Amino acid sequence: MLIFATRRWTRLLGAALLGLGLVTLLGACAGPISAKVTSFNQWPDGLRGSFSFVTPAEKLGELEHASYENQVQIELEKLGFSRAAPGQQARLLVELETSQQTRVSQYREPIFQDNYVFLPPRRNAAGQVFPGAWVPDRFGPRYVGERLVALAVHVSSLRLRIMDTQGTVIGRPSTVFESRAVYEGDIGDLPVLLPLLAHAALDGFPGQNGLVHLVKFDRKTGAVIRN
Repeated sequence: MLIFATRRWTRLLGAALLGLGLVTLLGACAGPISAKVTSFNQWPDGLRGSFSFVTPAEKLGELEHASYENQVQIELEKLGFSRAAPGQQARLLVELETSQQTRVSQYREPIFQDNYVFLPPRRNAAGQVFPGAWVPDRFGPRYVGERLVALAVHVSSLRLRIMDTQGTVIGRPSTVFESRAVYEGDIGDLPVLLPLLAHAALDGFPGQNGLVHLVKFDRKTGAVIRN
């Protein structure tokens, strides 16, 4: 009896772990979109003004990069900044850099196999004969091992740097704000994520120096989820 009880407990525990794994996986797919944000700043009190983008030479004329700058512009305008008109000298210079890569994450998944037992023929008290039959084991599926599962994880990031042209050091603009927003998950399209990363990078602007925090978005609406 002790052996059967131990085997049953092992199966139940294995089934519970598998169920928990599936719930976690489905929750990750249906849950919020999260971005990890790390920011630093030496923002002068009351600093406001116009801004312009510092576009790398290799990105000039690139429509994709221009669209990313537009997304950042939208977020900066929400904070009360305005983009300098062509030919106008801006107080602030904004530099952005994006990256995207895919890595393979591996995990072990338990394997369960349905088990059947044979019930021999029997006769009841009334003399009726019932043939033998294979039926599912009353202890449920059996744990038979594990398999290695590979999962593609997409990593997308946006790095922002804001420089003050009037806070120069040896004739060079002084960096007053830096922020990096990183997403890791199942979405592999950077253009889809960029609006969320831009918002996350400037969340709580300028914020606490050296702050690391998580910004969560509703997967359906894109709205920020505040706990």
